[in-house]
Amino acid sequence: MSAIRTFEERDLQIVTDMMYRILRGGRGSAPASLHGYMRSFYLEAPDYEGELRSLVHVNDAGNVTGFIGAHALPMIHQGRHLLAAVSSSFMVEEGSRDPMAGARLMRAFHNGPHDLAFTETANQTSTHMWNRLHAVALPQYSLDWLQVIRPSSFVTSLARKRIGIAGLVSPIAAAVDTFYRKRLHAGEIRWAATPLAGMSPPTLRVNEIGQDGFIALLDPLTAHFPLRPRWQEMPLRHMLGDAAQKPDQGELKLASVTTASGALVGGFAYYPQKGSIARVMQVVARPGQEGAVIDCLTDHAASCGVAALRGRSQPALMTAMLTRRIAFLPATNTIVHSRDPVLLEAMLGGQAFLNGLAGEEWSRLIGGRFD
Repeated sequence: MSAIRTFEERDLQIVTDMMYRILRGGRGSAPASLHGYMRSFYLEAPDYEGELRSLVHVNDAGNVTGFIGAHALPMIHQGRHLLAAVSSSFMVEEGSRDPMAGARLMRAFHNGPHDLAFTETANQTSTHMWNRLHAVALPQYSLDWLQVIRPSSFVTSLARKRIGIAGLVSPIAAAVDTFYRKRLHAGEIRWAATPLAGMSPPTLRVNEIGQDGFIALLDPLTAHFPLRPRWQEMPLRHMLGDAAQKPDQGELKLASVTTASGALVGGFAYYPQKGSIARVMQVVARPGQEGAVIDCLTDHAASCGVAALRGRSQPALMTAMLTRRIAFLPATNTIVHSRDPVLLEAMLGGQAFLNGLAGEEWSRLIGGRFD
């Protein structure tokens, strides 16, 4: 008879190979680097409550045919300490004899010791399975935003992914962008470009900082969210170290935004690459300062030669983004499950701080390379 049990060391090779084939499109056995990362991410990561575990499905022949990953996210809501379970790497072996393997894995995960569970990476199939267990989608957390800085370089960057020789026109694209952006006034808002003269207020300063500096700003800049992570209890140095190991995305830059007198206004973390679309992992800002922080991020990216910025949506940022003509694109779904209606109401109302470090995107499994 098939069963669901805790993911253990003995399952590591088969689960890693499944991930390599099913989720990463590989063939044959997974590389040793992925095997080692799966061990550190799912078997050796800190567990805040001692009970939350990833799960496997074992068929009646004793073979592992499914997996759902989980890691803990300590959170707080109106003074109440909570445990959130972040689901990742949900997969079932193709041709599994048990058609209910995925559903059984999902149900067992939701019956865990957490107060709420969510994922940022649900595709159409897994979204349907979450919904059948009375989970709800969070549309405002399920979009990617896109801001074009250099339009010609942006188009060239997209073409380069399909046709390598398209990169030969990059110098011409850069020259066209410079000519066009010079014609825009400082602070001028366009869909297709940002002005060479900049967007950010002259009273603000952007300071590149280290991991400890970025960790220190997270709590004061998210304290206004009713539902938020308990940052002090998270292994943030480890997480930022993981996030920095994504060579295909570029070097991870961490920055604070302050007034001229040094008062903290916001911060951001992203991967600037000259002539490319830079992935933004996190944007945090004091209430009312979201637009100014976004402008500072835009100008910093422009100074690094970035063609465009792309990141995951946050309800608290959306109004400021819309007034800056930033586009929103469909992405994988953020879905949450909880038996507590108060927590669901907070999430549906955009009162939760999710995504980035409060989710899955920091992991090397998203955007990392395993050769």
